[in-house]
Amino acid sequence: MPNPTTPIDLTHYKALTAKASAVRAEIAKVIVGQNSVIDQLLMGVFAGGHVLMMGVPGLAKTLMVNTLARVLDLSFKRIQFTPDLMPGDITGSEIIQEQPDGSKKFVFVKGPLFANMILADEINRTPPKTQSALLEAMQEHRITVGHTSYTLEQPFFVLATQNPVEQEGTYSLPEAQQDRFMFFLWVDYPELDDEVEVLSRTTGNSQPTLNTIMHASEIIEINRIVRDIPISTPLIRYAANISRCSRISRGKEGDAVVPDFVRKYLQWGAGPRAGQYLILGAKARAFLTGQPHVAAEDILAVAKAVLQHRIIVNFTAQADGITSSDIIDMILKTVKE
Repeated sequence: MPNPTTPIDLTHYKALTAKASAVRAEIAKVIVGQNSVIDQLLMGVFAGGHVLMMGVPGLAKTLMVNTLARVLDLSFKRIQFTPDLMPGDITGSEIIQEQPDGSKKFVFVKGPLFANMILADEINRTPPKTQSALLEAMQEHRITVGHTSYTLEQPFFVLATQNPVEQEGTYSLPEAQQDRFMFFLWVDYPELDDEVEVLSRTTGNSQPTLNTIMHASEIIEINRIVRDIPISTPLIRYAANISRCSRISRGKEGDAVVPDFVRKYLQWGAGPRAGQYLILGAKARAFLTGQPHVAAEDILAVAKAVLQHRIIVNFTAQADGITSSDIIDMILKTVKE
């Protein structure tokens, strides 16, 4: 039986999915190729989640996020994370301001986190204290300065990047913070034809004109509608079994034997948030493809992006050349719908 949800107005639903297709087409005016990454970025936004991207410099990650914010008419701020960045640099701080009558009082000056879409560039280059300030914003959609909490404007998304090339002077993201990101996306080099098109577009004077396709109120509505997309109980159990299959230690009731490759290669597996994001990601993919319900293929399509940063391989796996991506492939072959 499907989960009880608010019935979907299919006419309105189709109109919104058509707008989502128009968003993809508009982004393509600026970004060549990278269709899978763009689709998963949109899934993250439509599901109300945060996204962590990794790729070498020069692959248009910043341009991709900036273009997305412009097409969705969302306020956008880019924060370049550096080793000397302090929490107050991103949250804002209180300053003493002189009043017309000559008196002085503390006034809060908002930091760059007060925007709808935040690009946290090279997030692993800043110390844990600043990372933890971002963590509160991601999880609670608010920040705390001194004894006062400030609620962030909705919708609120953090799209963070990591550079895999230079590791000197970086601070690994704690597992607790990685778990707050809905998706982990690997941004790869473009195909030859796409790269030729990039070179052609970016070495001339012509600049594409971007149109606004959606607004913040529509994104908030889509966030609600995505959660109302029906999913059957067997598919919910399927998502739960995928995440549970990655754990060396699990509950006893209803569980199969832990696969040998999990015991051999994994140090840590995915927690319950992985199952939540498997389902939300699958619902967002169903919305993006115009389907009014979730299918097993939707779960499979988002599984790697959801699990890759939640599964930690051990030294044996590293010695054997086994990556978390390989483990996910094994899990998906082991767990049956």
